[in-house]
Amino acid sequence: MKEYPAHIKKQIKAMQRDELTGYYVYKAIAKRMKNSENKSILERIAQQEKNHYDIWTSYLGELGSTYKIKVFIYKILNFLLGFTFTLKLMEMGEDKSKKFYESIGEYIDEAASIALEEDSHEIELIEMLDEERLNYVGSMVLGLNDALVELTGTLAGLTFALSDPLLISLSGLITGIAASLSMASSEYLSAKADNLPNAKKSAIYTGIAYIITVMLLVLPYLLIANKYISLSVMLGVVVLIILFFNYYISVAKSIPFKKRFWQMIFISFGVAIISFGIGTVIKIFLGVDA
Repeated sequence: MKEYPAHIKKQIKAMQRDELTGYYVYKAIAKRMKNSENKSILERIAQQEKNHYDIWTSYLGELGSTYKIKVFIYKILNFLLGFTFTLKLMEMGEDKSKKFYESIGEYIDEAASIALEEDSHEIELIEMLDEERLNYVGSMVLGLNDALVELTGTLAGLTFALSDPLLISLSGLITGIAASLSMASSEYLSAKADNLPNAKKSAIYTGIAYIITVMLLVLPYLLIANKYISLSVMLGVVVLIILFFNYYISVAKSIPFKKRFWQMIFISFGVAIISFGIGTVIKIFLGVDA
């Protein structure tokens, strides 16, 4: 068996372990897949990962092990956020290994061909996957964005118009639930009018995104007695929701992150500031002190 410098052998072992980990992740996701075409694609990628693992094993002359924690984490992400996001996130991690391929290329001829497969073939296969929830991203954006803008403004205004955090939360909750039903029904009627398929699912995704956002924004007012601290926490939650959702979409749909993130931040906080002022004016001039 050919001997390699210590740092090269360490890199080969790391790549061997990554490929075996990828194999088990793809196999686990494929096992849960109901769509036969998606299942076939994932099994092909898994086999490719296994082939790469076998190549590294043949050079090292010893078997490798998996990153068990990584396999577990990717399984959880697949369950919570879907397979497209999970697999693309995993591939983003593998992009960092390009420099390893370059450094070991002078020792192993097959490194270049493996790098080429990692860069192109697997990405092409992942792009062929069809995940239902991603077909309704527009509906989720509609529900999420509308809830953020409306509830952020409503709660900010109520914070200065009313004194009791519980009253603020109940008012926001009633407003939010009513608005979510209105938004979902509007999405359904709009999709029906345009003769779009799955109008009911579009409405459901819109409504769910709206209600989840409402619950998260109202929660600080239910848990914290000081309404101004509640307002600060609520605005922090807004940032986290926008950050998480836009990161999810940017990875799953391969679209830019920063522009969409800052657009939603400016809109949500702009409405909150305006509503903040309106609430103050109402309290002063109408003498509201509930």
